[in-house]
Amino acid sequence: MANSKGWFNLEAAGGGIPDTQFFEGDSAFKFLGLTRTQRLYGFIGCMGVGFLLSLLGAIFLLLGSLTSFAFLYALGTVVSLLATGFLIGFGKQLQMMFKPVRVAATIIFLVSIGLIFVGAFVIRQGLVCIIFVIVEYLAYTWYTLSYIPYARSAVLKVFGM
Repeated sequence: MANSKGWFNLEAAGGGIPDTQFFEGDSAFKFLGLTRTQRLYGFIGCMGVGFLLSLLGAIFLLLGSLTSFAFLYALGTVVSLLATGFLIGFGKQLQMMFKPVRVAATIIFLVSIGLIFVGAFVIRQGLVCIIFVIVEYLAYTWYTLSYIPYARSAVLKVFGM
């Protein structure tokens, strides 16, 4: 064992990970001079905060506070999306989101975020909000699967499609 810090030593592992895999192009935070490890920690931190905000929003939904739910849930989703800026930058993420292979999932995902506000403020129904949250998660899952070779085909095969 050449390294005593174990498998989680990101600086030592950095030599084996090509820059083009996750850190291609300029990060949105390049001006901060962050190392690869710091960018990865920033990504994980934003994802964690985004998840907690969305979870807190879901709790407010169960308590019947649609206003708090909509704001916290949307904020959590946006913070989670901003996390990718630490890895590949916002411009690169936007380009990748609107590639033909994932444009439909991206549009459904973004529209469903807006529809959550419609469900909370216009229709004022928690059940409608839950339906839009489910649609959002399905679109995000389909979007994410587009980055994994053959993942969409495998999922379709599992569901007999």
